[in-house]
Amino acid sequence: MRTEASAGPAADADSALWPACLDVLAQELPEQQFNTWIRPLAAKLAPDQSRLTLYVGNRFKLDWVRAQYATRIADVLASLHGQPISVELALAPRAPVAKPQPYDLRAQAATTSPPVVEEPAPPPSEGGEEAAGGQFRNRLNSGLTFDTLVEGSANRMARAAALHVAGAPGQLYNPLFIYGGVGLGKTHLMHAVGNRLLQGRPGAKVLYIHAEQFVSDVVKAYQRKTFDQFKDRYHSLDLLLIDDVQFFANKDRTQEEFFNAFEALLAKKSHIVMTSDTYPKGLADIHERLVSRFDSGLTVALEPPELEMRVAILVSKAASEGAEMPEEVAFFVAKNVRSNVRELEGALRKILAYSRFNQKEISIPLAKEALRDLLSIQNRQISVENIQKTVADYYKIKVSDMYSKKRPASIARPRQIAMYLAKELTQKSLPEIGELFGGRDHTTVLHAVRKIAAERQQLTELNQQLHVLEQTLKG
Repeated sequence: MRTEASAGPAADADSALWPACLDVLAQELPEQQFNTWIRPLAAKLAPDQSRLTLYVGNRFKLDWVRAQYATRIADVLASLHGQPISVELALAPRAPVAKPQPYDLRAQAATTSPPVVEEPAPPPSEGGEEAAGGQFRNRLNSGLTFDTLVEGSANRMARAAALHVAGAPGQLYNPLFIYGGVGLGKTHLMHAVGNRLLQGRPGAKVLYIHAEQFVSDVVKAYQRKTFDQFKDRYHSLDLLLIDDVQFFANKDRTQEEFFNAFEALLAKKSHIVMTSDTYPKGLADIHERLVSRFDSGLTVALEPPELEMRVAILVSKAASEGAEMPEEVAFFVAKNVRSNVRELEGALRKILAYSRFNQKEISIPLAKEALRDLLSIQNRQISVENIQKTVADYYKIKVSDMYSKKRPASIARPRQIAMYLAKELTQKSLPEIGELFGGRDHTTVLHAVRKIAAERQQLTELNQQLHVLEQTLKG
């Protein structure tokens, strides 16, 4: 996402600090939050660079930005600048009004009442079927395509299935259910399916939607008694792409309406692609008949990207930002940011912003400086000892069993999993890991790592357990 400081009398066009900060925040925050609360801010940097004043449109927005974002903004500024910068919030000066306007109670309420939901509501135009010019509003991000998706063993099967759906919708793999942890590329794949389908069938009715928006649409239809329009919209689609269906949990009316839409779309040979943070049978508080529908097509997992894939992602993303990422820097970052693509992109944005602001070439020392907060957190939180304790707690064995010579499966299996995680999540060598597991030989560790890695690709339950452990260890 390309960002720039807001124009206006308060903007300091000569400073690169605020645009660099925007680059980082644009990657960290959901797009809707960033566009609503951060992008409109105008910034003024004090001459001595000790203070940044952000100008906000009204008192409510000022209080909201201060409560929700001011601390993070200050942290990013300090990271980029190399020393603390105080952040002040102020009301933007109002432009003179040429003609007095009647007092509007609704406008007054909008500036004093808290929002109904935590996230800003979508623009009114998104609620209808038609966009300007009578075209169907599909909500697709045209930049998320198969061409911009880096392929590796972690996403190869899911990508192949998604390509098949895009080329022959309504046939095999219906529904296509993609699951995996945060930031692994589930949303990218769905947008890629929609964009590819529209290349060949420009008139197709395609809709990408987050599960929370579907819930909101059900609530509105219920309140306004407009279920006929709701059904006309969702039951007429050629391709429905719905993100994070785990948000349907405990919402009975939503689940009923989605079941009806699901059946209607399958009956007319339309295609459904869904994502979730877990496999269908792992979903909690979802009706059994809906889970069985989720599981009736093809279910594929997205794994955390392997080292080579992480390097390729960094080089590719840097190139798309107009920057060159030296291979040794990409390897350094890839070895230290292991969890998901989103964190990789966030790390890259920090490095690029730090490089541009300080006008320095991208190098390993610069990357270390730009990512010092991230690296210190990882070094503090993820250690072999921490992994051993977390795995022991999860499988209800003693931590001492990790170092013991006991070999029953109830102990040997968790020990192998802990060795695998130690290799994946720390910088320790195989001999070092072996030493921390009771002085075992490095070949024992290598066997455990290869065994668990292979079984992770085949056993859904093991893969889910590893996801839980990884997320726990990463905080």
